[in-house]
Amino acid sequence: MTEATIERSAPAVKETKAQRMERLKRELNPWEAFDEVRRFAREGRESVLPEWASAYLKWWGIYTQGDGVGAVGGKGGEGNATEYFMMRVGIPNGKLHSSQLRVIADVTRKHARNLADITTRQNIQLHWLTIESLPEVADALMPIGLSSKGACGDVSRNVTGCPLAGVDADEISDASSLAVDLAHMLTGNPEFYNLPRKFKVSIAGCRQWCCYPEINEIGFTAVERKSGSGTEVGYSIRVGGGLSKEPNLGVRLNAFLRPDQVVEVARGVARLFRDQDVLRENRERARMKYLFLKHGWDAERFLAELEARLGYRLDPAVEEEMPDDVFRDHVGIHRQKQEGLSFVGASVLRGRMTGDQLHAVAELAEKFGSGDLRTTVMQNLLLLNIPNGKANALAKELEAIGLRVHGSNFWRGAIACTGTEFCKLAITETKGFARWLVEEMERRIPEFDQQIKLNVTGCPNSCGQLWIADIGIEGKKIKQDGKMVDAYYFCVGGAVGLHQRIARPVGYRCPSTEVPEAMERLLRRYLADRFPGENLRQYFVRHSEAEIRDQLAGANVAPVERDPSPGPVPHAAG
Repeated sequence: MTEATIERSAPAVKETKAQRMERLKRELNPWEAFDEVRRFAREGRESVLPEWASAYLKWWGIYTQGDGVGAVGGKGGEGNATEYFMMRVGIPNGKLHSSQLRVIADVTRKHARNLADITTRQNIQLHWLTIESLPEVADALMPIGLSSKGACGDVSRNVTGCPLAGVDADEISDASSLAVDLAHMLTGNPEFYNLPRKFKVSIAGCRQWCCYPEINEIGFTAVERKSGSGTEVGYSIRVGGGLSKEPNLGVRLNAFLRPDQVVEVARGVARLFRDQDVLRENRERARMKYLFLKHGWDAERFLAELEARLGYRLDPAVEEEMPDDVFRDHVGIHRQKQEGLSFVGASVLRGRMTGDQLHAVAELAEKFGSGDLRTTVMQNLLLLNIPNGKANALAKELEAIGLRVHGSNFWRGAIACTGTEFCKLAITETKGFARWLVEEMERRIPEFDQQIKLNVTGCPNSCGQLWIADIGIEGKKIKQDGKMVDAYYFCVGGAVGLHQRIARPVGYRCPSTEVPEAMERLLRRYLADRFPGENLRQYFVRHSEAEIRDQLAGANVAPVERDPSPGPVPHAAG
């Protein structure tokens, strides 16, 4: 047998998921190939190449839409795709004008079956898009300064920031221009189209850290230091935050950044992340946090590597004041720093809106204010620059279209991911469930008087951010009466800010239909047993997992394992 014969008969080595994705990224920068999407639109859904459907479209903020069954209906943990697509519209810092929102509303009504979701990264996500509609949607967004580019894929995602930047009377700095500069530097930049995995950046000039800098690859937070006889505003930096299956809260570096250093430092961190080949070997452990969780890095090493790339030393960090049990949703009527003006925060339950509601909000923003709006990471909408005397009238009109300005603590605190309705990775339906759960809790405990972060996520990837919730519930499937049904596993006590910690799995799981009853038992026990002034976070801290589990169950029950454990849930203090 010749050498050539041996070579031809040798079995091909099957690529791993990581190897396939790395090969595809080396072969093409999708940001330079949108003409392929236009070709697919002309030729129809069947013309979409597999590598575009599974990978390249994500660089343009586009996913194939699931069939409503979720992960259990497919293979390898991923459900079946339909002929439709979902698209995220990136909105840096959540800054919108009514003229932009009106275009999004029109696109939603024309192409997305009148349905849109505000996401936990201040994006607006559309569903039911056909391949033929994708170029038309992109072309509608471009003239108004918006794009879906970079909202998905192994790139920098939408840069989040404080939605009250520039109007918050207590802010340290208006960081919104830096958020936009960061987005422009990272998104569409061929230097950063091929990162090991997603890369999330957040910058907060406020004291509330309302955009959750703790859970981003880079989290900038405004600080002040003494300078001569006055003060100088700069930024702290945290790195390596992220949730998903193995949560980690960002690690603070010993550095003080001047505002003119922020973009350059972010570029240095992105380059450092890009060049870590060890992170390209396993898609499940490719986020930057795994340098700390699996590869022995600490804050000192990261800072040294970063400064070597920058070519200079950064000033040492200064003392910062972390937010203490602050509810970060901005819902309600509040005075701005501008004399005579207020902002009105509307709570959008689950982030779900219709195109008609989006259009109505755009009209209201112009009728009562300047047309300036903001999306938030708690899936809400803010209308800015409202004359104080008109704020209550605006609130009534928002309530009339289903957006609560004075909602219950359950309504305000609920967050939900996409779920099986559209997502191929989800295990449970979440959006409809979250609405029903809130309505049930409002009916069962109308007297509940504490802020509560109630996060619903449909799979272990934690897009619903259960790890930082007071009560976070994760979608599972269990057998009930011989049938597989939606179920949820409980974690409690998550927090960010001064008391940051990852939520604790408590070993309790129940069918989705029994979740309200379990939560009622737990919260009534809290109301009955709490110490004077004790909030929900503090109550969970002083109770063990077994005690919380028994309160949920209403009886002494054995723990149920959440998943085969990879080890203790890590927590990096900042």
